[in-house]
Amino acid sequence: MIELSPLPGDPTELHLRFVYADMLSDTPHADTVEKWRVEILHQSRTHDDSRCPVAPSACEADHCPAYTLSDSPVGSMTFFRVHLDRGRNAHAALADESEDLNEIAQVLIDPATGYFTDEVGELLEYSGSALLVMDRVTLREEWRGQGLGAILASEAIFRLMPGCRAVACSPGITDLGSRSLEDRAEWDRVNTKIAYGWESIGFRLYRDNIYLLSPVSQDLEEQRGVLRGRLVELAAAWRTTAP
Repeated sequence: MIELSPLPGDPTELHLRFVYADMLSDTPHADTVEKWRVEILHQSRTHDDSRCPVAPSACEADHCPAYTLSDSPVGSMTFFRVHLDRGRNAHAALADESEDLNEIAQVLIDPATGYFTDEVGELLEYSGSALLVMDRVTLREEWRGQGLGAILASEAIFRLMPGCRAVACSPGITDLGSRSLEDRAEWDRVNTKIAYGWESIGFRLYRDNIYLLSPVSQDLEEQRGVLRGRLVELAAAWRTTAP
């Protein structure tokens, strides 16, 4: 049985907004690397008593016109879809994009060809020619600690992975300003927990802290179902403590 959740709102009201800004720049780099921002939003309902046509005690929440919906940002994710069959050499393109992406390129991409190395290619069934990189997953502090990062990331991956042969990530702490992580033991504990969360989706360590997930693996589909069940449990726990 899940413990009572300290989450600040109903987790089933979380939703994702996918944003891709096409700058219409006809360049080889733009053809190779697509940057996707996924906004994590929480929908809340606010009741304006002055607009309610009936007494508050008789108000029907589902139909009352005094309710308004609003979205509050609670986090974000950043993904890169990398096309290995068009534009620039993908190894060079990732190296130019960021140091983190360069580290992934060094392990997965052949610098001479811009395609997956022979070893990586042998590990992966063919399901497309692109690489999806999960670069950042960030939640506001009050939403952390309940496994929501893995739940939300699995949904984002499911939407972005068509046409990709592999999904890659390099687990690690992104909130470097947290004072609670100044202790080395705590730093290691949190990093281990983050890696465990990505393993719960189906990622497996390949080499040098680079994790891989095959889009055709049954792990993602099965774990997505498990994680959705976890979301239902979190929502039930939240309702027991909601005001």
